[in-house]
Amino acid sequence: MNNSAANTGRVLWAGLRALLVLTVITGVLYPLAVTGVAQLVFPGKANGSEIKSEGRVVGSELIGQTYNLPLKDGEETAAPDLKWFQPRPSNGLGSNSVNTQYSIILSGATNRSGDNEDLIQWVKDAKAAVIKDNSVSGYTVKPSDVPADAVTSSGSGLDPHISPEYAKLQVHRVAEKNHLTVAQVDKLVADHTDGRILGFVGEPRVNVLQLNIALKELTKG
Repeated sequence: MNNSAANTGRVLWAGLRALLVLTVITGVLYPLAVTGVAQLVFPGKANGSEIKSEGRVVGSELIGQTYNLPLKDGEETAAPDLKWFQPRPSNGLGSNSVNTQYSIILSGATNRSGDNEDLIQWVKDAKAAVIKDNSVSGYTVKPSDVPADAVTSSGSGLDPHISPEYAKLQVHRVAEKNHLTVAQVDKLVADHTDGRILGFVGEPRVNVLQLNIALKELTKG
């Protein structure tokens, strides 16, 4: 009986020691080592790919954000501030959408099928808004000019990029609102258009936050 208890005690003590050692290795030393290497090799990515403007962090190049006017009394959804380039919709449109503010906690798609009546209506409403908002004096947006990413969200609903086509569609409106020439804003878009990765992976894209930071700098100049 005593031998059995002693053996049980040794087994429990051995298990406890293994737990403590593994906890220190995997729970303390390994995370510290990985964090240290990441900070040395690619600190920007390790810290969340932060984007700074005027000395302060204004967002991440990996997460989209909205550019809206202050919410007025009685409004459920704030109107877009049209002096800025606008991102693609975040998980649907309107007050019934899953995520209208690029909230990370709500990442995900609407899961509505292509023939869903609500989704179809959201896309129609979004297309009409894009045409209305971006048609300015001397420049009228045609329905055929509106790209898919202007009226649909990404799978995550957090895409920080838009297509070059959607960015160019907004050029005339942004130029008018900021008292710039179309050529100035068009060059801004061209300078902030990233090509395919390695020349063949993915699609050309424009990071909206980086583009708007450059726009802010241009208006200050």
